[in-house]
Amino acid sequence: MVQEREAEREFVLRSARENDVKFIRLWFTDILGNLKGFAITVEDLEDAIHQGVGFDGAAIEGFARINESDMRAFPDPTTFTLLPWRPRQNAVARMFCDIYTPKGDPFVGDPRFALKRNLERLAQRGYTYYVGPELEFFYLRDASSPEPLDHSGYFDQLSSQPAGDLRRDTVLNLGEMGIPVKYSHHEAAHSQHEIDLQYTDALTMADSVMTAKLVIKELAQIRGVYASFMPKPMSGMNGSGMHVHQSLFKGDENAFFDPDDEHHLSMTGKHFIAGLLRHAPEITLVTNQWVNSYKRLVPGYEAPVYISWAHVNRSDLVRVPAYKPGYESSMRVEYRAPDPACNSYLAFSVMLAAGLKGIEEEYPVPPAVEGNVFDMSNEERQARGIRTLPGSLGEAIGLAEGSDLLRETLGEHIFDSFIRNKKMEWEDYRATVTDYEISRYLPML
Repeated sequence: MVQEREAEREFVLRSARENDVKFIRLWFTDILGNLKGFAITVEDLEDAIHQGVGFDGAAIEGFARINESDMRAFPDPTTFTLLPWRPRQNAVARMFCDIYTPKGDPFVGDPRFALKRNLERLAQRGYTYYVGPELEFFYLRDASSPEPLDHSGYFDQLSSQPAGDLRRDTVLNLGEMGIPVKYSHHEAAHSQHEIDLQYTDALTMADSVMTAKLVIKELAQIRGVYASFMPKPMSGMNGSGMHVHQSLFKGDENAFFDPDDEHHLSMTGKHFIAGLLRHAPEITLVTNQWVNSYKRLVPGYEAPVYISWAHVNRSDLVRVPAYKPGYESSMRVEYRAPDPACNSYLAFSVMLAAGLKGIEEEYPVPPAVEGNVFDMSNEERQARGIRTLPGSLGEAIGLAEGSDLLRETLGEHIFDSFIRNKKMEWEDYRATVTDYEISRYLPML
């Protein structure tokens, strides 16, 4: 292991020299998933890899109090890659960092560490967690108002300038960074687009999601427009989700595949689904963390509202895509609640924890829903035991606050900081008079 790490470090130093790298951006996230970081020059790269780089953690949301603010960022050599839109002379690279305390311990408030800790727990059971997210977002004229660049719709092929070229350039840039894209297309709403990342292990994917979001925004800004991951920027149109395809592997074998099951879904996969369904209400605060997230989770806009699962059907919270003969590795479970404004490290952590709990406790999976759950009456849904996701940030906070699963998965530090931050946001929102209230009530009251 020591030799492997040294080889990785030497590879980074050699790659930096061969590619004329002058600056290295060291990246990490705060608890809300905002990308943070600072740049060092190549002359300091070797010291940074071996000794870390000190910074003030008190300036980062959810990290540390003033009296314990010193942190050290250790670049992960496996995440070294060039930023292809930056100049090739005196080039710029990026590396994700693991955050440590001055005593040399992993910092428990680091979202990347939280995911690594949950993945290590999973590895002890012999599993690897693979994910493949679908990133939806909007291209807008600017950040001041949600004015779309185009009025195209789902899968439209017209080259809507500049959105079509922007999406193309994004896919090419991500490919150069070692982040393959499986699909990209126009989504249902005006100026809404989707980029689906090729599935890989969860830690690599969490880094890739953070990178993709920055690339999408950077390239849009270069073209003089604005890219937004706001879940619901426009009323009357679909919001942006981040459906997450998930599977567990033991070695090269997909643990969700069973050749003898009618739908080729193993009992392990069914228990995983049962865990997602049972714990969905309490993990929604993490997968959908903003006030605006709950404007998307309403009936009529293809977003999940009810806690149900189905084969193929796209109206449910959990979907099992149809099995393609000969592709056992593609057997997976799609969780449709998350939006792209979440913290990918924490979202992957809580989805994994919920599913794994279902496996460990052997939760029974309820019957798959046949038909459209939105067309059922309230009485019919109640008779089937179909619950609803939280309807507001306030409701989600209340459900998350009492969750032992969340507290264990995130750790005390992140759990407490996250809850405290979300309560502040909810109180601010509750105290704010909105444009809707002014236009509706002022003329009549």
